[in-house]
Amino acid sequence: MNMTTANTARLLITCEDKPGIVQAVSSFLYHQGANITALDQYATAAQGGRYFMRVEFELDSLQSRKENLTQTFAANVAERYEMQWRLALVSDVKKVGILVSKVDHALLELLWRHARGGLPCEITKVVSNHETLRESVENFGIPFEVVPVTKDNKREAYAQIDELMQGNDLLVLARYMQILDEEFVQKWEMKVINIHHSFLPAFVGANPYKQAHEKGVKLIGATAHYVTADLDQGPIIEQDVERVNHDFTVEQLRDLGQDVERNVLARAVKWHLEDRIIVDGNKTVVFQ
Repeated sequence: MNMTTANTARLLITCEDKPGIVQAVSSFLYHQGANITALDQYATAAQGGRYFMRVEFELDSLQSRKENLTQTFAANVAERYEMQWRLALVSDVKKVGILVSKVDHALLELLWRHARGGLPCEITKVVSNHETLRESVENFGIPFEVVPVTKDNKREAYAQIDELMQGNDLLVLARYMQILDEEFVQKWEMKVINIHHSFLPAFVGANPYKQAHEKGVKLIGATAHYVTADLDQGPIIEQDVERVNHDFTVEQLRDLGQDVERNVLARAVKWHLEDRIIVDGNKTVVFQ
């Protein structure tokens, strides 16, 4: 950790849009001696809408001043504008757990980027319902656990996974081919990111690329989203598509689709780690 990282924080704010918010926040930080290095904002309407802000700033001795800074901001700014807000220190490295089944493309992309310093986090462990990827994971020096999941042991299995993942700030489903237990999802509300293919029309089942080929699709894509109790209906973080045509075989569709999946998931995870996402109901505001 360098000194810049140690003294850098991010402030995320949501509130009703009113005059004076930017001035109030920037003035508060100025009087604290902070230097604003990035400021992004968004309002849902010209007047009377919802307001969203992300501010990144540097402040000397930030670690020791965090508690006082938080209390003072709450009393002097947040209460006045009835803000929902959070302050994140860059030096507080987020811990991430990964769930995976047998397919490795999304998992290996995350592990590779993390090893190269592209994901600012600590990957604590990978949990799978199969042994298949143990060697691939352990080659990165990351613990690998197997928790079999069947229709008869789901509650017990997810209780075990919940225990294994305690202490993590985020869970990532890197093509984990199981439907999460509802109680598990509630415990990890807005702390689980999933990736899945997305076609028009939407194909479900074990072989969506074969179905897509048979229907002659012209676009394939992927969607990364937060997991909610409603299957694949959580707030969308990132999406991407690639154009295809009649020349593509099933294998070519699958290869291209997996490329899209791995990159979409990696971007979504990175933006979460960098505190770029504000969830607003079933939508997200993503500051890039």
